[in-house]
Amino acid sequence: MLERAKGIVRKVTLEVIYETVEERSKEIRVEIKELKERQEQDFRYLNQRIDLLDRKIDDQIGQLRQEMGQLRQDISRLDQKIDEQVGQLRQEMGQLRQEISRLDHKIDEQVGQLRNEMNQLRQELRQDITQMNHRMDMVIQMLSEIMRGR
Repeated sequence: MLERAKGIVRKVTLEVIYETVEERSKEIRVEIKELKERQEQDFRYLNQRIDLLDRKIDDQIGQLRQEMGQLRQDISRLDQKIDEQVGQLRQEMGQLRQEISRLDHKIDEQVGQLRNEMNQLRQELRQDITQMNHRMDMVIQMLSEIMRGR
């Protein structure tokens, strides 16, 4: 009987252990299932966040590309404007050079004309001086004759 009681106690103990293990295994399976569901929810949430962030990144990349395109257009427009202004400045410089050349030629002509006028005045002055010298010589001669005749 003791043997039998030991056997029964063993059986009951084993059954209790098996039941406990089975209950604990069920609890662990439930916890694993819940954990798995939470992980799946977390992964879905993370995947949604990743998709959202990907869309935001794509939107920002698109905006940056648009801005870069606009900047390229602005740079191109400014480059054309600079080229036009440089062209205008070169044209104005050419006109100024022509004007300077024309004025330089005009100055040379006027200086030449003034020199000619000065040379002409010198000649006229020499002639006038020569005529005056001739008259003075005549007056001196007349005065000499008058003084001799007295």
